[in-house]
Amino acid sequence: MNTQDLIAIDTHVHAEVSCCQAHDAFGDEFDRAADSYFGSDRRPTIAETVAYYRERKIGFVMFTVDAETQLGRRRIPNEEIAEAAAANPDIMIAFASIDPHKGVMGAREARRLIEDYGVRGFKFHPSVQGFQPYDRFAWPLYEVIAEHGLPAIFHTGHSGIGSGMPRGGGIRLAHSNPMLLEEVAIDFPEMQIVMAHPSWPWQDEALSLCLHKPNIWIDLSGWSPKYFPPQLVQYANTLLRERVLFGSDFPLIEPERWLKDFAAAGFKPEVQPLILKENARRLLGLD
Repeated sequence: MNTQDLIAIDTHVHAEVSCCQAHDAFGDEFDRAADSYFGSDRRPTIAETVAYYRERKIGFVMFTVDAETQLGRRRIPNEEIAEAAAANPDIMIAFASIDPHKGVMGAREARRLIEDYGVRGFKFHPSVQGFQPYDRFAWPLYEVIAEHGLPAIFHTGHSGIGSGMPRGGGIRLAHSNPMLLEEVAIDFPEMQIVMAHPSWPWQDEALSLCLHKPNIWIDLSGWSPKYFPPQLVQYANTLLRERVLFGSDFPLIEPERWLKDFAAAGFKPEVQPLILKENARRLLGLD
């Protein structure tokens, strides 16, 4: 990836449609609830997403969420995302997602995806995957990620998935309290941990954790910047300016809208290039 040719790097893009396996209709009620919550039912293919980002000269990190244990729904294959990234290295980087309940078998898969498919990081969603980040059954997976010095993105804060469903779809918001990542950050200092999204209703906890643990970052995905809590903008402009990342949450939020609102959200001119691209270059080890 020639980052000099890019205006930004979006560190949070979802794969929504598989082109190599049929749609799994099991759990479609989660999709309908999400459509209602986010006001969008857009679900582009990987190829459509690549074309969208290439046209706009924005690099991106793509992943799925493997929640097969809790939701019982087949994931989009990690290999499909990795192969798309290998075919489009100018614009795309592949992260993998493995359900932590898979234990040692999940760790074996992680090693294979890193060594044979070149994935560059991993995505976790504790609420949707039904685990707490410090659960010891996730340790074998973390050990592989840390061994290879790769980053891991963890969803934090409120989740639109399950919102409005009876019982919230059985999804526990408390699993995505950012403070639950502290034990992981202590035990795996080699693993760079990215807390995804403004972590409402635990924004202050997230900022404290990021200030205290040097291997923790924040991505700004999932919200329009005009709705960011003021303390998040304050710390992004000052003490955390080198550990805050642009992320959109595409296709739920389009980067064009995010970038427009970001320009007017109070971020200092000298900080904006760090958030939009330079911090991601360091995190991802890009030239």
